[in-house]
Amino acid sequence: MDKKSFTKRIHELIPGGAHTYSKGDDQFPSNAPTGITKGNGAWLWDIENKKYLDCSMGLGSVTLGHAYNPVLNAVKKQLDNGVNFQRPSLMELTAAEAFLSLLPQQDMIKFAKNGSAATTAAVKLARAYTGRDGVAFPFDHPFYSYDDWFIGSTPCNKGVPKAIQNLSHTFKSCDIKSLEQLFLDKPEEIACVIMEPEKNHCGSFCSCSQNVGDYLKAAIDLCHKHGALFILDEMVTGFKTSFPGSSTKYGLSPDMITWGKGIANGFSCSALTGTKEVMQQGGILDKGKEKVFLISTTHGAETHTLAALIATIEIYKEQQVIDKMHVKGKRVVDATQQLITKYAMDQYIEVTKSYWTPVWLFHSKKAKNCLSHKTYFMQEMI
Repeated sequence: MDKKSFTKRIHELIPGGAHTYSKGDDQFPSNAPTGITKGNGAWLWDIENKKYLDCSMGLGSVTLGHAYNPVLNAVKKQLDNGVNFQRPSLMELTAAEAFLSLLPQQDMIKFAKNGSAATTAAVKLARAYTGRDGVAFPFDHPFYSYDDWFIGSTPCNKGVPKAIQNLSHTFKSCDIKSLEQLFLDKPEEIACVIMEPEKNHCGSFCSCSQNVGDYLKAAIDLCHKHGALFILDEMVTGFKTSFPGSSTKYGLSPDMITWGKGIANGFSCSALTGTKEVMQQGGILDKGKEKVFLISTTHGAETHTLAALIATIEIYKEQQVIDKMHVKGKRVVDATQQLITKYAMDQYIEVTKSYWTPVWLFHSKKAKNCLSHKTYFMQEMI
Protein backbone atom coordinates (compact mmCIF):
# COMPACT_ATOMS: atom_id res chain seq x y z
CA MET A 1 0.00 0.00 0.00
CA ASP A 2 1.35 3.45 -0.89
CA LYS A 3 1.27 6.49 1.41
CA LYS A 4 -1.68 8.15 -0.28
CA SER A 5 -3.89 5.05 -0.11
CA PHE A 6 -2.92 4.38 3.48
CA THR A 7 -3.73 7.93 4.58
CA LYS A 8 -7.10 7.95 2.82
CA ARG A 9 -8.15 4.59 4.23
CA ILE A 10 -7.06 5.16 7.82
CA HIS A 11 -8.94 8.46 8.00
CA GLU A 12 -12.05 6.70 6.70
CA LEU A 13 -11.91 4.21 9.59
CA ILE A 14 -10.23 6.04 12.50
CA PRO A 15 -11.17 9.58 13.60
CA GLY A 16 -8.04 11.69 13.35
CA GLY A 17 -6.24 8.91 11.52
CA ALA A 18 -4.47 7.75 14.70
CA HIS A 19 -5.13 6.89 18.32
CA THR A 20 -3.44 9.93 19.77
CA TYR A 21 -3.57 13.39 18.22
CA SER A 22 0.20 13.72 18.60
CA LYS A 23 0.55 11.20 15.78
CA GLY A 24 -1.82 13.06 13.45
CA ASP A 25 -1.01 14.18 9.92
CA ASP A 26 -1.36 17.82 10.99
CA GLN A 27 1.63 17.45 13.33
CA PHE A 28 4.15 16.57 10.60
CA PRO A 29 5.45 17.83 7.26
CA SER A 30 4.15 16.14 4.13
CA ASN A 31 7.24 13.96 3.65
CA ALA A 32 6.90 12.28 7.04
CA PRO A 33 6.42 8.50 7.10
CA THR A 34 2.74 7.54 7.27
CA GLY A 35 2.27 3.91 8.34
CA ILE A 36 5.00 2.25 10.41
CA THR A 37 5.52 -1.49 9.91
CA LYS A 38 8.22 -2.27 12.47
CA GLY A 39 10.88 -0.89 14.77
CA ASN A 40 14.18 -2.22 16.06
CA GLY A 41 16.49 -0.42 18.43
CA ALA A 42 16.49 3.24 17.36
CA TRP A 43 15.18 2.53 13.85
CA LEU A 44 11.78 2.41 12.14
CA TRP A 45 10.51 1.10 8.78
CA ASP A 46 7.44 2.46 7.01
CA ILE A 47 4.96 0.88 4.60
CA GLU A 48 7.25 1.74 1.67
CA ASN A 49 10.11 -0.04 3.48
CA LYS A 50 12.03 3.18 4.04
CA LYS A 51 14.24 3.16 7.12
CA TYR A 52 14.27 6.07 9.56
CA LEU A 53 16.16 7.04 12.70
CA ASP A 54 13.49 7.43 15.38
CA CYS A 55 14.06 10.70 17.25
CA SER A 56 10.98 10.55 19.49
CA MET A 57 10.78 6.82 20.30
CA GLY A 58 7.05 6.25 20.54
CA LEU A 59 6.19 9.68 21.97
CA GLY A 60 8.85 9.07 24.61
CA SER A 61 7.44 5.72 25.74
CA VAL A 62 10.32 3.59 24.43
CA THR A 63 13.51 4.28 26.38
CA LEU A 64 15.53 1.09 25.87
CA GLY A 65 14.86 0.66 22.15
CA HIS A 66 12.16 -0.91 19.99
CA ALA A 67 11.82 -4.69 20.34
CA TYR A 68 14.42 -4.75 23.12
CA ASN A 69 15.08 -8.44 23.72
CA PRO A 70 15.48 -8.54 27.53
CA VAL A 71 12.04 -6.95 27.90
CA LEU A 72 10.47 -9.02 25.11
CA ASN A 73 11.80 -12.24 26.64
CA ALA A 74 10.10 -11.43 29.96
CA VAL A 75 6.86 -10.69 28.11
CA LYS A 76 7.02 -13.87 26.00
CA LYS A 77 7.60 -15.99 29.09
CA GLN A 78 4.53 -14.50 30.75
CA LEU A 79 2.35 -14.95 27.66
CA ASP A 80 2.65 -18.71 28.02
CA ASN A 81 1.06 -18.42 31.48
CA GLY A 82 -1.91 -16.29 30.42
CA VAL A 83 -2.38 -12.54 30.70
CA ASN A 84 -5.71 -11.88 32.45
CA PHE A 85 -7.58 -13.66 35.23
CA GLN A 86 -10.74 -13.42 37.33
CA ARG A 87 -8.74 -12.78 40.52
CA PRO A 88 -5.55 -10.77 41.19
CA SER A 89 -2.41 -12.34 39.75
CA LEU A 90 0.83 -12.89 41.61
CA MET A 91 2.38 -10.54 39.06
CA GLU A 92 0.27 -7.65 40.42
CA LEU A 93 1.83 -8.02 43.87
CA THR A 94 5.33 -8.53 42.45
CA ALA A 95 5.06 -5.44 40.26
CA ALA A 96 3.62 -3.33 43.09
CA GLU A 97 6.49 -4.32 45.39
CA ALA A 98 9.09 -3.67 42.69
CA PHE A 99 7.77 -0.20 41.85
CA LEU A 100 7.08 0.98 45.40
CA SER A 101 10.55 -0.15 46.51
CA LEU A 102 11.86 2.72 44.37
CA LEU A 103 9.63 5.26 46.15
CA PRO A 104 10.00 5.33 49.95
CA GLN A 105 7.63 8.33 50.18
CA GLN A 106 4.77 6.45 48.44
CA ASP A 107 2.81 3.59 50.05
CA MET A 108 0.31 2.24 47.54
CA ILE A 109 -0.10 1.85 43.77
CA LYS A 110 -2.77 1.34 41.11
CA PHE A 111 -1.88 0.23 37.59
CA ALA A 112 -3.71 1.31 34.44
CA LYS A 113 -3.26 1.36 30.68
CA ASN A 114 -2.89 5.06 29.90
CA GLY A 115 -1.79 8.27 31.55
CA SER A 116 -5.21 9.93 31.49
CA ALA A 117 -6.66 7.16 33.65
CA ALA A 118 -3.96 7.73 36.28
CA THR A 119 -4.19 11.53 36.38
CA THR A 120 -8.00 11.48 36.51
CA ALA A 121 -7.93 8.92 39.33
CA ALA A 122 -5.55 11.19 41.24
CA VAL A 123 -7.89 14.15 40.79
CA LYS A 124 -10.86 12.08 41.97
CA LEU A 125 -8.99 10.97 45.10
CA ALA A 126 -8.03 14.56 45.88
CA ARG A 127 -11.61 15.74 45.50
CA ALA A 128 -12.86 12.95 47.75
CA TYR A 129 -10.16 13.58 50.36
CA THR A 130 -10.64 17.36 50.54
CA GLY A 131 -14.35 17.61 49.83
CA ARG A 132 -13.56 20.27 47.21
CA ASP A 133 -14.15 20.38 43.46
CA GLY A 134 -11.52 22.72 42.01
CA VAL A 135 -8.43 21.49 40.16
CA ALA A 136 -5.41 23.69 39.41
CA PHE A 137 -2.55 23.29 36.93
CA PRO A 138 -0.13 25.49 34.95
CA PHE A 139 -1.93 27.09 32.00
CA ASP A 140 0.89 26.50 29.50
CA HIS A 141 1.14 22.73 29.88
CA PRO A 142 -0.19 21.07 26.70
CA PHE A 143 -1.73 17.89 28.13
CA TYR A 144 -2.64 16.20 31.40
CA SER A 145 -5.65 14.07 30.43
CA TYR A 146 -8.27 13.56 27.76
CA ASP A 147 -10.92 13.75 30.50
CA ASP A 148 -13.19 16.75 30.97
CA TRP A 149 -11.42 18.27 33.97
CA PHE A 150 -8.43 19.11 31.75
CA ILE A 151 -9.72 19.23 28.17
CA GLY A 152 -12.44 21.63 29.30
CA SER A 153 -9.70 24.21 29.92
CA THR A 154 -8.32 23.99 26.37
CA PRO A 155 -9.53 25.36 23.03
CA CYS A 156 -10.65 21.77 22.22
CA ASN A 157 -13.42 21.92 24.82
CA LYS A 158 -16.37 21.09 22.59
CA GLY A 159 -18.55 18.52 24.36
CA VAL A 160 -17.41 19.49 27.86
CA PRO A 161 -20.18 21.08 30.01
CA LYS A 162 -19.53 24.63 31.20
CA ALA A 163 -20.09 23.50 34.77
CA ILE A 164 -17.09 21.17 34.46
CA GLN A 165 -14.97 23.79 32.70
CA ASN A 166 -15.56 26.19 35.58
CA LEU A 167 -13.97 23.77 38.06
CA SER A 168 -10.54 23.97 36.42
CA HIS A 169 -8.19 26.82 37.35
CA THR A 170 -4.77 27.76 36.02
CA PHE A 171 -1.68 29.61 37.17
CA LYS A 172 1.68 30.63 35.74
CA SER A 173 4.40 27.97 35.53
CA CYS A 174 7.40 28.27 37.83
CA ASP A 175 5.81 31.24 39.62
CA ILE A 176 5.02 30.48 43.24
CA LYS A 177 3.35 33.87 43.68
CA SER A 178 0.93 33.06 40.87
CA LEU A 179 -0.03 29.82 42.59
CA GLU A 180 -0.38 31.57 45.94
CA GLN A 181 -2.64 34.19 44.39
CA LEU A 182 -4.86 31.46 42.98
CA PHE A 183 -5.39 30.02 46.46
CA LEU A 184 -6.21 33.50 47.74
CA ASP A 185 -8.66 34.11 44.89
CA LYS A 186 -10.33 30.70 45.36
CA PRO A 187 -10.32 30.12 49.14
CA GLU A 188 -11.23 26.55 50.12
CA GLU A 189 -12.15 25.70 46.50
CA ILE A 190 -8.99 23.96 45.24
CA ALA A 191 -8.84 20.21 45.88
CA CYS A 192 -5.46 19.69 44.25
CA VAL A 193 -2.66 21.07 42.17
CA ILE A 194 -1.22 18.83 39.46
CA MET A 195 1.97 19.70 37.60
CA GLU A 196 5.06 18.27 35.99
CA PRO A 197 8.22 18.46 38.11
CA GLU A 198 10.31 19.89 35.26
CA LYS A 199 10.21 20.44 31.52
CA ASN A 200 12.70 19.72 28.78
CA HIS A 201 12.43 23.41 27.92
CA CYS A 202 10.91 26.47 29.53
CA GLY A 203 8.15 28.38 27.82
CA SER A 204 8.05 32.14 27.66
CA PHE A 205 5.77 32.26 30.71
CA CYS A 206 8.27 31.11 33.34
CA SER A 207 9.73 33.42 35.95
CA CYS A 208 12.28 30.86 37.27
CA SER A 209 13.02 32.85 40.43
CA GLN A 210 13.75 29.59 42.29
CA ASN A 211 15.57 26.42 41.33
CA VAL A 212 13.38 23.45 40.44
CA GLY A 213 13.67 21.56 43.72
CA ASP A 214 13.00 24.59 45.91
CA TYR A 215 10.05 25.67 43.78
CA LEU A 216 8.40 22.24 43.94
CA LYS A 217 8.88 21.95 47.69
CA ALA A 218 7.40 25.43 48.12
CA ALA A 219 4.43 24.45 45.91
CA ILE A 220 3.80 21.32 48.00
CA ASP A 221 3.96 23.32 51.22
CA LEU A 222 1.61 25.95 49.79
CA CYS A 223 -0.94 23.30 48.81
CA HIS A 224 -0.92 21.79 52.28
CA LYS A 225 -1.15 25.22 53.91
CA HIS A 226 -4.37 25.83 51.98
CA GLY A 227 -5.79 22.33 52.55
CA ALA A 228 -5.15 21.00 49.03
CA LEU A 229 -3.24 17.95 47.82
CA PHE A 230 -0.25 18.01 45.48
CA ILE A 231 -0.05 15.61 42.51
CA LEU A 232 3.28 15.27 40.73
CA ASP A 233 2.85 14.26 37.10
CA GLU A 234 5.87 12.15 36.08
CA MET A 235 4.38 10.86 32.81
CA VAL A 236 7.15 12.53 30.84
CA THR A 237 9.96 12.75 33.39
CA GLY A 238 9.65 9.27 34.91
CA PHE A 239 12.57 6.96 34.07
CA LYS A 240 14.22 9.86 32.19
CA THR A 241 15.30 12.73 34.44
CA SER A 242 16.37 10.32 37.17
CA PHE A 243 15.43 6.85 38.40
CA PRO A 244 12.59 6.48 38.95
CA GLY A 245 11.99 10.20 38.35
CA SER A 246 12.31 13.82 39.46
CA SER A 247 10.56 13.08 42.75
CA THR A 248 13.63 11.18 43.93
CA LYS A 249 16.02 13.57 42.17
CA TYR A 250 14.74 16.48 44.26
CA GLY A 251 13.72 14.57 47.40
CA LEU A 252 10.02 15.42 47.08
CA SER A 253 7.10 14.07 49.11
CA PRO A 254 3.95 14.71 47.06
CA ASP A 255 0.61 13.23 48.06
CA MET A 256 0.39 11.35 44.76
CA ILE A 257 2.54 10.75 41.68
CA THR A 258 1.34 9.72 38.22
CA TRP A 259 3.52 7.57 35.94
CA GLY A 260 3.43 6.32 32.36
CA LYS A 261 5.17 6.45 29.00
CA GLY A 262 8.69 5.01 29.49
CA ILE A 263 8.18 2.84 32.57
CA ALA A 264 7.61 -0.38 30.57
CA ASN A 265 9.59 0.34 27.38
CA GLY A 266 6.57 1.02 25.19
CA PHE A 267 4.13 -1.47 26.69
CA SER A 268 0.82 0.01 27.79
CA CYS A 269 1.46 0.64 31.47
CA SER A 270 0.71 3.64 33.65
CA ALA A 271 0.48 3.93 37.40
CA LEU A 272 -0.76 6.08 40.24
CA THR A 273 1.21 6.00 43.48
CA GLY A 274 0.40 7.80 46.71
CA THR A 275 0.37 7.90 50.47
CA LYS A 276 -1.74 5.31 52.23
CA GLU A 277 -3.93 7.98 53.81
CA VAL A 278 -5.03 9.19 50.39
CA MET A 279 -4.92 5.98 48.35
CA GLN A 280 -6.84 3.76 50.76
CA GLN A 281 -9.97 5.76 49.98
CA GLY A 282 -10.21 3.42 47.00
CA GLY A 283 -9.94 0.33 49.19
CA ILE A 284 -12.64 -2.05 50.45
CA LEU A 285 -11.40 -3.07 53.91
CA ASP A 286 -12.96 -0.23 55.92
CA LYS A 287 -16.42 -1.69 56.31
CA GLY A 288 -19.25 0.79 56.35
CA LYS A 289 -17.02 3.60 55.09
CA GLU A 290 -17.90 5.22 51.78
CA LYS A 291 -15.27 4.38 49.19
CA VAL A 292 -13.97 6.10 46.08
CA PHE A 293 -14.59 4.14 42.89
CA LEU A 294 -11.00 4.39 41.78
CA ILE A 295 -9.36 2.97 38.64
CA SER A 296 -11.27 -0.21 37.79
CA THR A 297 -10.15 -1.75 34.51
CA THR A 298 -10.34 -5.25 33.08
CA HIS A 299 -6.96 -4.85 31.36
CA GLY A 300 -5.19 -2.53 33.81
CA ALA A 301 -2.98 -5.22 35.31
CA GLU A 302 -2.39 -7.57 32.39
CA THR A 303 0.46 -9.79 33.45
CA HIS A 304 2.60 -9.47 30.32
CA THR A 305 2.59 -5.67 30.67
CA LEU A 306 3.60 -5.90 34.33
CA ALA A 307 6.35 -8.32 33.31
CA ALA A 308 7.61 -5.61 30.92
CA LEU A 309 7.54 -3.10 33.77
CA ILE A 310 9.50 -5.36 36.12
CA ALA A 311 12.06 -6.19 33.43
CA THR A 312 12.49 -2.49 32.63
CA ILE A 313 13.05 -1.68 36.31
CA GLU A 314 15.70 -4.40 36.61
CA ILE A 315 17.50 -3.22 33.46
CA TYR A 316 17.56 0.36 34.77
CA LYS A 317 19.04 -0.86 38.04
CA GLU A 318 21.68 -3.11 36.50
CA GLN A 319 22.80 -1.05 33.51
CA GLN A 320 22.79 2.56 34.80
CA VAL A 321 20.41 3.52 32.00
CA ILE A 322 19.87 7.08 33.25
CA ASP A 323 23.60 7.86 33.22
CA LYS A 324 24.00 6.44 29.71
CA MET A 325 20.95 8.31 28.46
CA HIS A 326 22.24 11.63 29.80
CA VAL A 327 25.73 11.09 28.37
CA LYS A 328 24.25 10.50 24.92
CA GLY A 329 21.92 13.45 25.31
CA LYS A 330 24.83 15.71 26.22
CA ARG A 331 26.75 14.59 23.13
CA VAL A 332 23.82 15.58 20.93
CA VAL A 333 23.32 18.93 22.69
CA ASP A 334 27.01 19.85 22.63
CA ALA A 335 27.46 18.91 18.96
CA THR A 336 24.36 20.89 18.00
CA GLN A 337 25.47 23.93 19.95
CA GLN A 338 28.87 23.87 18.24
CA LEU A 339 27.16 23.98 14.84
CA ILE A 340 24.77 26.73 15.91
CA THR A 341 27.73 28.82 17.07
CA LYS A 342 29.83 28.01 14.01
CA TYR A 343 27.16 29.28 11.64
CA ALA A 344 26.08 32.21 13.87
CA MET A 345 22.52 30.91 14.18
CA ASP A 346 22.06 31.57 17.91
CA GLN A 347 19.16 33.96 17.43
CA TYR A 348 17.30 31.46 15.23
CA ILE A 349 18.04 28.02 16.68
CA GLU A 350 18.20 27.01 20.33
CA VAL A 351 18.97 23.59 21.79
CA THR A 352 18.04 22.98 25.41
CA LYS A 353 20.42 21.43 27.92
CA SER A 354 17.83 18.88 28.99
CA TYR A 355 20.09 15.90 28.39
CA TRP A 356 17.25 13.49 29.19
CA THR A 357 15.25 14.79 26.20
CA PRO A 358 17.01 17.43 24.07
CA VAL A 359 14.68 19.90 22.38
CA TRP A 360 15.32 22.23 19.43
CA LEU A 361 13.53 25.58 19.35
CA PHE A 362 13.30 27.65 16.19
CA HIS A 363 12.83 31.39 16.08
CA SER A 364 12.14 33.79 13.25
CA LYS A 365 12.97 37.49 13.10
CA LYS A 366 9.39 38.21 14.15
CA ALA A 367 8.59 35.53 16.73
CA LYS A 368 9.95 32.94 19.11
CA ASN A 369 9.01 29.28 18.65
CA CYS A 370 8.19 29.70 14.98
CA LEU A 371 6.17 26.67 13.87
CA SER A 372 6.94 27.11 10.17
CA HIS A 373 10.68 27.04 10.89
CA LYS A 374 10.19 23.97 13.08
CA THR A 375 8.24 22.25 10.31
CA TYR A 376 10.97 23.04 7.79
CA PHE A 377 13.60 21.55 10.13
CA MET A 378 11.54 18.36 10.55
CA GLN A 379 11.11 18.13 6.79
CA GLU A 380 14.86 18.35 6.19
CA MET A 381 15.66 15.89 9.00
CA ILE A 382 13.26 13.39 7.45
